[in-house]
Amino acid sequence: MKLHRRSNLLNNKFTYIPDFMIFYAAASGGTEFYMDFTEFENKIGYKFKNKNLLSEALSHSSYANEIKKGRFSNERLEFLGDSVLSVIISEYLFTHFKHLPEGELTKIRASLVCEKALYEFAFKVDLNKFIQLGKGEENSGGRERPSIVSDAFEAVIAAVYLDGGMDEAKRYVLSFIPKDINKNQAKALNDYKTDLQEIIQRNPEERVEYVLKEQIGPDHDRRFIVQVLLNSNPIGTGEGQSKKQAEQMAAKEALSLMGYGN
Repeated sequence: MKLHRRSNLLNNKFTYIPDFMIFYAAASGGTEFYMDFTEFENKIGYKFKNKNLLSEALSHSSYANEIKKGRFSNERLEFLGDSVLSVIISEYLFTHFKHLPEGELTKIRASLVCEKALYEFAFKVDLNKFIQLGKGEENSGGRERPSIVSDAFEAVIAAVYLDGGMDEAKRYVLSFIPKDINKNQAKALNDYKTDLQEIIQRNPEERVEYVLKEQIGPDHDRRFIVQVLLNSNPIGTGEGQSKKQAEQMAAKEALSLMGYGN
């Protein structure tokens, strides 16, 4: 994809802008960019009242760090979107699969909200083309990186939820759900978190929690280190290119230490 380079006169930094986006000079002394996401709105079938929400949802931390000047990354929206997505999928499965027990529903939900699934959903609307990235992330292939694309997908869910309410968020999310969902699609997924949760739930008083301990590396090669706690006691640590992947690795280590590893 062709990219345009435009300088910011205040800090002499360069920002790379996809050629299908529209920009205009605004404030004196520098260059402000306004991204026209009309094409993306058409693809998802929703027009934002607050365009800033969509812009934030599609702003990776590398881009926000380069632009600065009040620019926020999509990390907070990704946090909210993760929860909104879980609620929508949980309600859908609960309503449409009344014959399945809790354990099976959990596995199917996990297969629909995992990084791999969200990455595939995002490509249905070409979301990766609209993500705003910093120069280093762009040059290192960040536009195709599953962790970046799936996080942006969740951030957009949050933006739709905040702008249009739960009904619009639900319409958007469910448009990606396969019509032929069945419990077999969850079997191939190595969902260590669900496996660990099922084991821990045998003792109702036990509680599992995942804690982000550290982020290492530059924006274009960020690594996350997560610790899984059982009743506040560490039982496993994992590292990955996304928080979700790190959580899975932490759960995998915990299972292995508990004697449930492969």
